[in-house]
Amino acid sequence: MSVPTTTMRASVLRQAGEVRVEERPVPEPGPGQVLVRVGAVGTCGSDTHYYEHGRVGPFVVRAPLVLGHEAMGTVVACGPGVEDRVPGERVSLEPGVPDGVCEQCRLGRYNLCPRMRFMATPPVDGAFCEYVACDAHFAHPVPDVLSDEAAALLEPLSVGVWACRKARVGPGDRVLVTGAGPIGLVVAQTARAFGAAEVTVSDVSGPRLAAARRFGATHTVDAREGPLAGSGVRAHVLVECSGAAPAAADAVLAVEPAGRVVLVGMGGQEMTLPVSHVQNREIEVTGTFRYANTWPAAIGLAASGAVDLDALVTHRFGLAQVVEALTVGRRDPEALKAVVYPGR
Repeated sequence: MSVPTTTMRASVLRQAGEVRVEERPVPEPGPGQVLVRVGAVGTCGSDTHYYEHGRVGPFVVRAPLVLGHEAMGTVVACGPGVEDRVPGERVSLEPGVPDGVCEQCRLGRYNLCPRMRFMATPPVDGAFCEYVACDAHFAHPVPDVLSDEAAALLEPLSVGVWACRKARVGPGDRVLVTGAGPIGLVVAQTARAFGAAEVTVSDVSGPRLAAARRFGATHTVDAREGPLAGSGVRAHVLVECSGAAPAAADAVLAVEPAGRVVLVGMGGQEMTLPVSHVQNREIEVTGTFRYANTWPAAIGLAASGAVDLDALVTHRFGLAQVVEALTVGRRDPEALKAVVYPGR
């Protein structure tokens, strides 16, 4: 499969609040890489934060940057040494490539690699463009049963898989998910797929709570109506996806003795938690950072129908409409996931 052009269009963040479509050279795949024609890219809250503020935590945009890391596409060329990928394959892109030799990588925790190169994280460009070159080992073939949109959204599903693994969600567990955004919704579905008997989702948005019920939550709680402690919710596992410090502190009080708390949502640099409650009940509290070795499980969950990714997509845009894609949540309270099609 040949590349019909030497240049491509890319949506480039020049600085906070400024995005332009520019012509760039089509990258050439290096040793161990494949060239992928990008088919669909989901938008993430981090993309919006980079657009609005020019930074996410310690990661600062200091030079023009292509956003977008929830991507899939079709292999069009293979670099030297690639033998297990072929042109024409549809692939989902795992956006982080570790060095493979550091202590964290050797221990299997490659998501914690200090030299990780992660798409759409400065200074590494992302996938709001027509072609990307990526490591062949992180271009995962997907079955035909998965749509292009579902193949792209295997990335946020991987966040859910990793969170549920960290929480050791298992059959019979009662799981509380705070925050009914796209990540909270995939966490809720994944928890059910892992065997949770009950999944309660809390949020302050009526439309998002309605979405949680559509996606299989057994109970929902409107956090505007009062503390979770007064709602009768008791959970073995809390997966905190809102990033809101008050929501997290309140939800920890609903966790049973010897329960597990996993912090997924990205909020401020600091958070106050009820430490005496955590200590007296021996509650485990941990964070998550991206994922490792999750794509096979995510593909299986989506392909089997245990997790519905297609229904998350509420808006679709072309490459010239990236700003609209990043900001649609401000305009439409029903918005869940916007997908950009670089070929349009």
